[in-house]
Amino acid sequence: MKNCLIIFTRKPEKGKVKTRLAQGVGDDKALKIYKFLLQHTAKVTAKVKAHKQVYYTEAIAKNDVWDDNIFEKKVQIDGDLGEKMQHAIEQAFQDGFEKVIIIGSDLYDIDHNLIDNAFAELSQNDIVIGPATDGGYYLLGTKSIFSEIFKNKPWGTDEVLNLTLKNLKSKQVALLEAKNDIDYKEDLDNFPELKTLLK
Repeated sequence: MKNCLIIFTRKPEKGKVKTRLAQGVGDDKALKIYKFLLQHTAKVTAKVKAHKQVYYTEAIAKNDVWDDNIFEKKVQIDGDLGEKMQHAIEQAFQDGFEKVIIIGSDLYDIDHNLIDNAFAELSQNDIVIGPATDGGYYLLGTKSIFSEIFKNKPWGTDEVLNLTLKNLKSKQVALLEAKNDIDYKEDLDNFPELKTLLK
């Protein structure tokens, strides 16, 4: 198994997840949606043809949605999102993996075929990126470390994707289909299944 899929996740705690969404729907419903998205991501990624690692923000959780028999569990380092991602990807390369993809755990519009295809894109490209419609990205895949893409980024803003692509001008980059990661109440309008959770 030369492919490694890294999933960044947060412990589902009220008031600490989907905080921008919570401003529109309240903490309880934001937590309910986040838990639903976690289950969805665990189900989808279990089918991906790769070694799978889940990185928690704090302590590793046992007996949660991430099956211990399917997902290797680790803890994110302290630092900003770029430092956390770079460390996790570097660790995967040190462990002997050749292609590494990193995603979050709260994108509803994702399936295992998309991730398998992203690994395939890395056979012809240096980097694969799944652009988010808000100007960030929902997936990043690479065959080696390009440390500049993890530095000096205003994480959580609409500038992240463009600044990342500027860093990669000399590289072969594959762009996947743009997807909507659910950060605001209005984003739920695209996903009737999720809107039903607000009732």
